[in-house]
Amino acid sequence: MALQLALRNPQFKFIVASSGARSVQCKVTINGTLRYTLTKNIPLSLAATQTINFDIAELARDYIEIVYKADYVPQKVDIVTNLKSYTLVNGGGAAIDEPTSSTDVGFEAYGIFEEGVNPEIPFGRSKPTFLIPINEDTDTFTIFAPNNTAGKLPNITSSNTLVVTPYSGSDTSVTSNGVVCNIKRIDCTKYGEGKRIIYINKYGVQQDLWFFLKESKNLSRSNEGYKSNTITYPSGSSATYSVQNAPNKVFNTQGKQTHKLSSGYYPEFANQQFEELLLSEYVWLSTLRKGVGIVIPVKVKTSNIAFKTSVNDRLIEYTIEFEEAFDYINNIR
Repeated sequence: MALQLALRNPQFKFIVASSGARSVQCKVTINGTLRYTLTKNIPLSLAATQTINFDIAELARDYIEIVYKADYVPQKVDIVTNLKSYTLVNGGGAAIDEPTSSTDVGFEAYGIFEEGVNPEIPFGRSKPTFLIPINEDTDTFTIFAPNNTAGKLPNITSSNTLVVTPYSGSDTSVTSNGVVCNIKRIDCTKYGEGKRIIYINKYGVQQDLWFFLKESKNLSRSNEGYKSNTITYPSGSSATYSVQNAPNKVFNTQGKQTHKLSSGYYPEFANQQFEELLLSEYVWLSTLRKGVGIVIPVKVKTSNIAFKTSVNDRLIEYTIEFEEAFDYINNIR
């Protein structure tokens, strides 16, 4: 069964080189094409058999093209790794063992330090399961969404297949492969319809996080300047200049828009979702432009949050600032 690799972490593939081996080759095939051939030589001074490791994570991650997908289908790469030891250095001579081969699937996912080496989705959790944070106190799943709003939830089956389960605007729960996720509906009409942030979560899949309270939007400007000579020398007259012609010129003016969103009140177990949002490298905002719904890329401008608890803070609410990940004046060339 293929492993589901978290490619934001090192992923080591190893072989115990046979006696007499002087080198080991690691061939990495990605999405059906051989992309890398790595070689490590074994010095004569080492023992007859050596365990040789290769880290393939960054090599494979380069081939994941993360874009927003309206269908929420997980984005992945197929990885085949073959390792073999040889009698001469640099992969020369004869192969002296059966190749060690593995077939895996890689995702834009990560495990934390406590989860150890070579982390795999879903990080020790039994399958099938939803690929979102779990309430560890009750071992249940709960998401929060506005009234009359549909959505999608990623999950993994017992056979290691990643799938997407939709829910309607009226559903108060959704079941996939026997696992239930509760949907708590929030009335956010006082501040509009809520703001939906989509991000690649710890499991390497798209997840929604709703901000239910007020939003503020700001525009900042940057530019450069130079001092221009505005003097003219008309014939038969002294030098002059126009008071309407500015000697201090402005150029390369650009704007950046930011959105400051208030989450509304969440339970303490939802802290994990805000943590994963802060650590995500791919984030989008669903918004309106000229009355038309659009999903735009943003960066989480807030660089740190203090986790709140019901004991210390009673009500758990976060305010996070997002910066649009493009210049306001179109300069794509």
